[in-house]
Amino acid sequence: MKTIKILCLVLALFVVSKTQAQFVHGNTFSPENKHTLHVNLAWDYGLVYELGYSYQLKSKLPIRLHASYSFPSGSTFFDDFKTKIGAQARVWQSGNIQAHLGLYGIYRQFENPLTTLRNFGSEVNARIGYFRPRWFVGGEIGFDKAIVTQFRHKSIFRDNIYSDVKDGWYQPSTGGNLYYGLQGGFSFRKSSLAVSIGQVRTEALKTTPLVPLYFQVGYQRTFP
Repeated sequence: MKTIKILCLVLALFVVSKTQAQFVHGNTFSPENKHTLHVNLAWDYGLVYELGYSYQLKSKLPIRLHASYSFPSGSTFFDDFKTKIGAQARVWQSGNIQAHLGLYGIYRQFENPLTTLRNFGSEVNARIGYFRPRWFVGGEIGFDKAIVTQFRHKSIFRDNIYSDVKDGWYQPSTGGNLYYGLQGGFSFRKSSLAVSIGQVRTEALKTTPLVPLYFQVGYQRTFP
């Protein structure tokens, strides 16, 4: 039984995989840029596609609401996916230097021949960068946490590994990843291109996931 629990925890750690949120160019927080569309391509446990949208609130503190949907490449669509909803705020600015904070709720699914895992989690990140009208460069650090995970085991698991395994939601949390890296990009008219690269470590900071690095290239377009 102990072996089964360890196997489940290892599988659940794959659900913690993340796709970087777009490092919004400072000009995106301008009042005239209310709507922003995001398209990202990332390497994160495989090739991942992400589509996103953000909306700027009318508030004293510049805040953008954000929603995204990401999925890996493969022959079967929608078996693995990740949805993220939250907000990003520009909390500090001094000249061309800006600091952003983001907080998101996450729902995701990971499926393999043995089981289907559905997970609720959260992500918090901090970014600081140097912004010019046409380009920017900066760094980020964040933490992605799997809070509660549902296990639905398939017949091959019951027939070959453990026949009395129980389906359901499991707590405590099944893992988390700390990530940190660099980002940079440039803008033209109402569009921006950005590239990010960095490292991922497990929450204990002593080990790394199966793929310890992430890479992403993204495009965003703002609208009035």
